[in-house]
This record gives sequence, C-alpha cells and structure tokens, in this order.
Amino acid sequence: MVQKKVPMRQCLGCREMFPKRELIRVVRSPEGALSLDFRGKAPGRGAYLCGRPECLKKARKSRAIERALSVEVPEDVYSALEKQMEEGAHDE
Repeated sequence: MVQKKVPMRQCLGCREMFPKRELIRVVRSPEGALSLDFRGKAPGRGAYLCGRPECLKKARKSRAIERALSVEVPEDVYSALEKQMEEGAHDE
C-alpha cells in the first residue's frame, strides 16, 4: 500500500515545518477579509502558526502575518488566535 504524502507548512513564528493539520491557519479571502480556518478548506491565501503563544508573539512583533497575506491584521484576529492557543493548551 502506498503511503500518502503529508503536506507540510512553515510556522511564521518559529519558522519550523509542521504537518499542515497541526497548524492554525489565518486566511485572507478573495474579498480581502481575514478569518481563522480550522478545517484548512476555506478559499484564499493562508498563513500558518503552530499552537505556541511565543510563536504568535514573534509573528506579531515581526509583522509576519501582514507580510505573508499583504493585508493589515486587525486586533480581533490576534485576540482570536490568542484565545485559540489558550484553548489548545488546555486540550493537551
């Protein structure tokens, strides 16, 4: 049986490669709206972060999400990311 290739993506904070399913995706829709995509199926340009809060801080400080998506990231997207990371830490 042929083993399926696992798609890998790079975290914008720590720059490490992870399987796509383990990362949180921030997506810019074709209309320009930003949202979090947990299923990885939403149409648009995606930027990925692993679940570590320090990676979000690094990406925020270096404006990596803005550069990756070519759009200004509103505060509510950052707070949604922080909330998701806190929930993820409790799941483990």
